[in-house]
Amino acid sequence: MQQIFNFIFKNSNRILFLLLLGISLTLTIQSHSFHRSKIISSANFLSGGVYEKVNNINEYLNLKNQNDALALENAKLKSILFNKKDTTATKRLDSLKGVKPSDIIVSKVIHNSYNSHENYLTLNSGELQGVKSDMGVINDLGIVGIIDNTSPRYSTVVSILNTKSQINAKIKKSNHFGSLIWDGKNTGFVQLIDVPRLAAIRKGDTIVTGGQSVIFPENIGIGTIANIFTDNKTHYYTINIRLFNDMTNLGHVYIIKSKNREELINLEKKEKNE
Repeated sequence: MQQIFNFIFKNSNRILFLLLLGISLTLTIQSHSFHRSKIISSANFLSGGVYEKVNNINEYLNLKNQNDALALENAKLKSILFNKKDTTATKRLDSLKGVKPSDIIVSKVIHNSYNSHENYLTLNSGELQGVKSDMGVINDLGIVGIIDNTSPRYSTVVSILNTKSQINAKIKKSNHFGSLIWDGKNTGFVQLIDVPRLAAIRKGDTIVTGGQSVIFPENIGIGTIANIFTDNKTHYYTINIRLFNDMTNLGHVYIIKSKNREELINLEKKEKNE
């Protein structure tokens, strides 16, 4: 203990300098958006590299399970093809309404958090691939989240399993809209709130993206209705939705560019100013 005190007294000036330097850097970052954005970008770059290495190791250790899953999927696909009439009209992901193949960036999840209230994913695509903030992220089953921050080779995504996430969604058969949120309780379910009680809904109905947002195209799958509740205060429905996606097990994803986003945002700003 005496040696520790001697060390502190001997290096008190250096310790005080480092402490004041740390405080000054913290205040600078918090009060200047430019410095804060640079720090976030650098952190994305460093953490992205680490996550990619860890993901590569996990993939190598999990090769047997992946091969078994691929074999099972191939067997199912062959069964479908053998029992299907000959046709050239094959549906592809890039046939999303209003989205061209060139507006889709294929990426891969290299880190995925799902055990906190504010969950994020890290992708191995960034600014060099054309990724920007507020782009929608989906996979073949449905929506995954929204791009938050980017660095040259990586990007972070606000997962739909994030209590701060709010996405426009609708009931597919009736076109009644609501806001998609997450209550932070179960990774397999999200909630659709502010749905009017005049909406004709029942368990099993499909929930999709609403199309009132510039982030996601319309009719991207989300899940099916599991439970329906009535909010006694607002007298609106709160719907519990079972997700199509297993958000704890994500691989390749698709980032959707929105060419009309800036135009729509500028138009809305112009309307507000007028």
